[in-house]
Amino acid sequence: MGIGPEVSARALRQHPPSERVVLIGEGASIRAAADLAGLELVELADLDAARGLERGAVGILTPPPAEEPVPVAAIRLAAEACLRGQGDALVTGPIHKGRLAAQGFAHRGHTDLLGEICRVSDPVMAFVGGTLRVALVTTHLPLVEVPAAIRSDRICHVVRTAAKAVREDLGMSAPRIGVCGLNPHAGEGGLLGTTEQTEIAPACEALRADGWDIRGPISAETAFMDAHAGRLDLVVAMYHDQGLVPLKLVDFGRSVNWTLGLPIIRTSVDHGTAFDLCGTGRANPASMGAAIDLARKIVRRRAG
Repeated sequence: MGIGPEVSARALRQHPPSERVVLIGEGASIRAAADLAGLELVELADLDAARGLERGAVGILTPPPAEEPVPVAAIRLAAEACLRGQGDALVTGPIHKGRLAAQGFAHRGHTDLLGEICRVSDPVMAFVGGTLRVALVTTHLPLVEVPAAIRSDRICHVVRTAAKAVREDLGMSAPRIGVCGLNPHAGEGGLLGTTEQTEIAPACEALRADGWDIRGPISAETAFMDAHAGRLDLVVAMYHDQGLVPLKLVDFGRSVNWTLGLPIIRTSVDHGTAFDLCGTGRANPASMGAAIDLARKIVRRRAG
């Protein structure tokens, strides 16, 4: 969990909730973080007990013993509660994929795990906040595996899913969408690669035929400069670092990891576990605060 408990406690302390909140995870870590932040917690025996919380109260719940690591069990418990209607939204802290993999965790991150729990085969990883909105065609893949994973149907799915979410949950009726090329200069007409011609351009044409405002395939640097200048509302990147490097350079601490295509609302922080900051009181809760705020806004918008 790393700094997850600390940034959660500090974010809730700085912006007291008006709804019921339940923190699920390793109890000792959460209590220590709450003490450090000055956040009062209500001990819960199970999720049913959360119904008795007063609005504005923060409960704490440790998952029952399971074969999987506590952070994974906590995510599973919370996601399943949202699926049952016991929670309006799921906001997660960071997980250390390497450490969890050593304990038998079979997924490459939250997105794949949540897809399994929610029985969704192809959830979309997106980031919003600050000046940029980014959706990823591929996520936690070794770079050498990325070209084979860039397919027109996958690009169309990511763009449609992200554009629908931006339109319905963020209120942008006609989002302007930039679709990045895979290769330098978007392939330079085939000189620097042909994925743009064989996969990305056909996807862009199909999406335009659907009525979406698509610019692409365009070079990643052009897409992000246009987005930063306000000329694009959403950038669709082909691989993890193509999308995340500019996002974090410009908006780190303000951006939110938002999983799209799930039957539940899920947001998260834009950073890792930062074990070196645990217990120091120096972990920045800004991204967690932004993740909580986005989840609240989506809940309100859907309810309205």
